[in-house]
Amino acid sequence: MRRQLLLLLALVCMAGSAAHAATVTYFSGFSGSAEASPNASAGSGSLSLAYDEDANTLKVMLDFSGLTGTTTAAHIHCCSGPGVNSAVAVALDGFATGVTAGTYNVLFDLSDPGVYAASFLSASGGTAAAAEMALATALASGQTYVNIHTTAFPGGEIRANPVAMRVPEPGAIALIAIGALALYLTHRDRA
Repeated sequence: MRRQLLLLLALVCMAGSAAHAATVTYFSGFSGSAEASPNASAGSGSLSLAYDEDANTLKVMLDFSGLTGTTTAAHIHCCSGPGVNSAVAVALDGFATGVTAGTYNVLFDLSDPGVYAASFLSASGGTAAAAEMALATALASGQTYVNIHTTAFPGGEIRANPVAMRVPEPGAIALIAIGALALYLTHRDRA
């Protein structure tokens, strides 16, 4: 029994350091009704943002279809909540223009000051680290949105207001498994 407890303690110590979740994923759907001012666009889509604070990256994955106009740009805006417009924080470089449907999948290096709109970088303190912190804080508090601009709606045809979705990290799953093993061993030794 003593050997099993020491083994269990060693496993908990090893898994405990891996339980810290460095990546937070945010999800949302796109719609015209989410725009400020809402519109009747039949366009729709989905958005996933994966922010990794340790790697200083933001993975942007989105798809869209059914737009009224053809695309002209897409951006991450900060720092206001749903129903309120705010300035561009990050332009989605490489976003396809002239289309009514498509996908986008890009990993941004948030330690690069060139990722940020100049006005956002300046307003955040002038450094990439400060801009990343401002963007991460705004993401966590629901103060960002992504919209897709089109020829029919230059201010934005569809918009997504991302919210955090916490997914258990492998370390957390390992801790659960270790806890289940400890319960099993305790029960077995009592039986």
